[in-house]
Amino acid sequence: MKKKKTFDMLNGSIWNKLILFALPLAASSILQQLFNAADVAVVGSFAGSGALAAVGANGPIINLLVNSFVGLSIGANVVIASFIGQNDEKRTSLAAHTSILMSVIIGIALLFVGFFFARPILELMSTPDDIINLAEVYLKIYFIGVPFVMLYNFAAAVLRSKGDTQRPLIALFIGGVINVILNLFFVVVLHMSVEGVAIGTVVSNIFSSMMLLYWLMHETDALRIDLKELKINGRILKRIAKIGVPAGLQGMVFSISNVCIQSSLNALGSDAIAASSAALNYEYFAYYILSSFAQAAVTFIGQNYSAKKYDRCKKITLQSFLLGGATTMVACMIFVIFDHFFISFFTSDVSVASLAYTRMKIILPFQFLNMSIEVFSSVMRGVGYSSVPAGICVAGICGVRLAYLYTIYPSVASYDHLLIIYPISWFVTVLALALVYFIHVRPKVYHHQATN
Repeated sequence: MKKKKTFDMLNGSIWNKLILFALPLAASSILQQLFNAADVAVVGSFAGSGALAAVGANGPIINLLVNSFVGLSIGANVVIASFIGQNDEKRTSLAAHTSILMSVIIGIALLFVGFFFARPILELMSTPDDIINLAEVYLKIYFIGVPFVMLYNFAAAVLRSKGDTQRPLIALFIGGVINVILNLFFVVVLHMSVEGVAIGTVVSNIFSSMMLLYWLMHETDALRIDLKELKINGRILKRIAKIGVPAGLQGMVFSISNVCIQSSLNALGSDAIAASSAALNYEYFAYYILSSFAQAAVTFIGQNYSAKKYDRCKKITLQSFLLGGATTMVACMIFVIFDHFFISFFTSDVSVASLAYTRMKIILPFQFLNMSIEVFSSVMRGVGYSSVPAGICVAGICGVRLAYLYTIYPSVASYDHLLIIYPISWFVTVLALALVYFIHVRPKVYHHQATN
């Protein structure tokens, strides 16, 4: 009973276990995005392009504020996985309780920031006047549910540290079904607009997070959560922060650059915003597939590196690249080939759809570069080098994009020229990560450790 829902990451074949770990994780993330896409599809179909653009304009803001701290859940995952690899039940329990309480504290802080500063943030991003009021309503309601978003992410990280990716998927599925039902009820039946889909999202996040918390409270191993024992352990918090803060910084860097790009996109008008909002869903789908193998890599390497199985860590790295690259490219090819079909779920406006096709063709074929960034970063985090990929991504992602936006782009400002910065920044970043990994990290960590 104690080992239920746990599988052995330290022994046996690797590729099949990576798949068993990654696929439910990818399904969870894609499912979450599908239900987020339901928000976009419902408002686009029943409330018009203005409401669609209002929801889409909030995406980069939500990602910036939430992803800045979700990185800490990656730190929690790595730390707990390392304790499991060392068979240290006491510190495993302390880390799980620290992680859950930390998620609640962060979530409440984000609630106040997002709710009370919604309008200034939207104005700072040059959100068009014709959609800013709707965008503000959506953002304020969404952030009411952010404490539950954070709780879900940290609770899922705790479960995934021992290989359980199935229950986070189940929780998301149930919450997502609730989300879709409420979206249709509020918008189609009650004729509400963005506030309807925002309320549906909040309620679904509450259900998903409470399910995971319930399961953790009824675990039979060291990950069992006792609400009376919730407290922050300073030493473990430092370990989580050492890995999680750079990971959060990396996520924030992506989001900051996307906020800047969104500001430039806003200047191109509501059609461009609506088109990007529709196409972005498929970029998220591709990203969640590739990031699932990166998450598998950081968890597997976290356990194996702590158990001093260095040759196995190298195999995990290679197989994560191969599996992640193959699945990402297949998904992206399907999206690009059948772009008309996929965009039809979000809009029937010809001009909006045409711009959406353009975005898909410019960005999706290069998602394999994004996959390489995520896997390289995760492998380095798994062996304790979390600040290295964060620093490289600050320069390669944010630096390159901002430099382009404020030097070259103003003279060639257009929809196409704005989007091309995505693959360019990915290429620069993955090249830098590969050089640092093969020249510095891999020899220093594995070769040195193997001789001791």
